Amino acid sequence: MRQYTSFAEVYDMFMDNVPYDEWADYIEKTLKQYNIDKGIVLELGCGTGSMTRRLAAMGYDMIGIDYSEEMLAIARERDGSDSGILYLCQDMREFELYGTVAAVFSVCGTMNYITSEEELLKVFRLVNNYLDPQGIFVFDLDTPYEYGVVLGDNTIAENREEGSFIWENTYYEDEMINEITLSLFVREPDEINDCGKDYTLYRKYEEIHYRRAYPVETIKKLIEEAGMEWIGAYDAESGGAPTDTSERVYIIARERRQENKLYLD
Repeated sequence: MRQYTSFAEVYDMFMDNVPYDEWADYIEKTLKQYNIDKGIVLELGCGTGSMTRRLAAMGYDMIGIDYSEEMLAIARERDGSDSGILYLCQDMREFELYGTVAAVFSVCGTMNYITSEEELLKVFRLVNNYLDPQGIFVFDLDTPYEYGVVLGDNTIAENREEGSFIWENTYYEDEMINEITLSLFVREPDEINDCGKDYTLYRKYEEIHYRRAYPVETIKKLIEEAGMEWIGAYDAESGGAPTDTSERVYIIARERRQENKLYLD
C-alpha cells in the first residue's frame, strides 16, 4: 500500500486541478450539519496537507495521518512549526491516537486504496473506536462506474512546460480493481539545465497503484459491521442518491455508543 513516495515532491504540481476548496466546504458543511463546529478532527490519507490546512483554517484542531513520510515532510514544511497541526506517519489500517476525535474524514479516493473488505473493515473499526460519542465519519469513494467505464483501460496523458505525465489504466472487472501505471517527467531546475546546449533535462518517476471500487451496499454492510450507524451515500456531484453512472460518492456514518468499546494501547 506504500505509494506516493518517489515523486511526493511533485505531487501537488499534478493535482492543481483538484477542487480542494469545494471539498473542504462540503466537509465543513457536513460536520456542522451534525453539530460539529469545533474540536479535534482527523484526516486519513492527508498527503501534503492540502485539506488538513483548510479545515484548520476553518477552526478545527487537526490531525493528519498518512503512510508516506515524504508527503508528510512536505506538509510540515509548508505549514511551519506554529501551525498546530499534528501529522502522524501511520498506516490507516493500524492507526493509533491518544484519545478520541469529534470527526474523521478522508477524500481523494483514499479508501479505494484499501483493496480487501477485511482490511477496509479494520479501518472502519478503528475509526469507530476513536470517534467521540455520536462523532461523524465522512469519506469519498470512486465508484465501479468510474473505474470500469470512465477510466476503463484508457491512457491519460498531459504535457506541460514544467513536466508531463502518462497515466495508464487497466481495469480488472471481476475484482473491480483499477491498476494505474504512472510515469511522470519533471523538469530539472534551471541551474542543471543551463549547460549551453539546446535541450531541457527531465527526471522520470514511476509508480504502480492499485485501487478497488466497492458497491455502496458493500460499504454499508462493512460500516454497520464495524459498529457504526449508517447515515447515507450521496452522489458527489449532485448531492442526491447515487445512480448507476455516479463517478464519485460521499459516505456519511456516525459513531454508535457501545458498552464494550475499547481504546487501543
